[in-house]
Amino acid sequence: MAAIPADTAQFDARYYDQKMESVLKEDGGADFISTWEEVHETFDVMGLKENLLRGIYAYGFEKPSTIQQRGIVPFCKGLDVIQQAQSGTGKTATFCSGVLQQLEYDALACQALVLAPTRELAQQIEKVMRALGDYLQVKVHACVGGTSVREDQRILQSGVHVVVGTPGRVYDMLRRGALKPDYIKIFVLDEADEMLSRGFKDQIYDIFQLLPGKLQVGLFSATMPPDALEITRKFMSKPVRILVKRDELTLEGIKQFYVNVDKEDWKLDTLCDLYETLAITQSVIFINTRRKVDWLTDKMRSRDFTVSATHGDMDQNTRDVIMREFRSGSSRVLITTDLLARGIDVQQVSLVINYDLPTQPENYLHRIGRSGRFGRKGVAINFVTQDDTRLLQDIQKFYNTQIDELPSNVADLL
Repeated sequence: MAAIPADTAQFDARYYDQKMESVLKEDGGADFISTWEEVHETFDVMGLKENLLRGIYAYGFEKPSTIQQRGIVPFCKGLDVIQQAQSGTGKTATFCSGVLQQLEYDALACQALVLAPTRELAQQIEKVMRALGDYLQVKVHACVGGTSVREDQRILQSGVHVVVGTPGRVYDMLRRGALKPDYIKIFVLDEADEMLSRGFKDQIYDIFQLLPGKLQVGLFSATMPPDALEITRKFMSKPVRILVKRDELTLEGIKQFYVNVDKEDWKLDTLCDLYETLAITQSVIFINTRRKVDWLTDKMRSRDFTVSATHGDMDQNTRDVIMREFRSGSSRVLITTDLLARGIDVQQVSLVINYDLPTQPENYLHRIGRSGRFGRKGVAINFVTQDDTRLLQDIQKFYNTQIDELPSNVADLL
């Protein structure tokens, strides 16, 4: 969050709540955002198209998750929505269903635009959209950097119903006239807090300027800090909010622990001691900087431990190969930065290690949400130096959660 006073901790819950309260009110005191309370307990009672239901069941969903029970219907009704739920609870399928329900399939023109912060996430959303829309014959294309511009232009000109992409490439396609905005009626931002943060905000505005005036907007994210919410006033009309309160953002099923490492220098040995445990399952190790990812990877390999690594400085092909190996299970320990903390769904991950504690409150949730997805069990281990003690307390307070000291039988927990 940008404007926290210098003497206030990043994770100051009271400051956060006060700011949130003021954002939710219009200048005159009326609610800017109303809350949506309706719940639909099964997919069958949501009034969805027969062929969309077939896609949902074929994908393996049986009963809607909490966010799906509340979030699919208002989106299908064409309302502007702000939906927040923890990682791994089915947000992607929520907005994909809302989009697929509203498309006119006879018209082969782009009617929905979905934006995500990373290429990996955009490609993953494209897969879910395509799978759920399988019986509807939906045409979806992912527009992301690092791929052929000419190929993108060719596919878009041949006609698609939905474009999923990253802001840079999508803006490029709009500017070149390959992506025609005339029929776009739905605009979705996934990981909306990230998309409205400093890095992407201007690009999102630029894209928004090129879209038709009458537009349904959906924001989806695990966390929605007040600053991000503030910006939404500019381009949403009377949105309904399905917003989990901050202290309800618990990660059920994920056991959280800390290890006192005292000094930064002792983290490496601690990690090596844990390696046997890491390799039983698949684990992700989070580090705060790209340079340190490279450093730790070299150190681990020089001690003959098998690890892979990925971060934003690597070119797209390398990242794709590494993620493919990790998804297939041929590599079992992945070292990465927060680039991967959002939305990358590797089903088998059951252990996350925060080698460095995250500096942003939102990222703690995104990181440890890599494990225990869709109700499975997971473990998160935080390395804590003397300097981190206060930060660990702040994280516990912020999420109203308890982080215990790591027991010696950690392998039994996985």
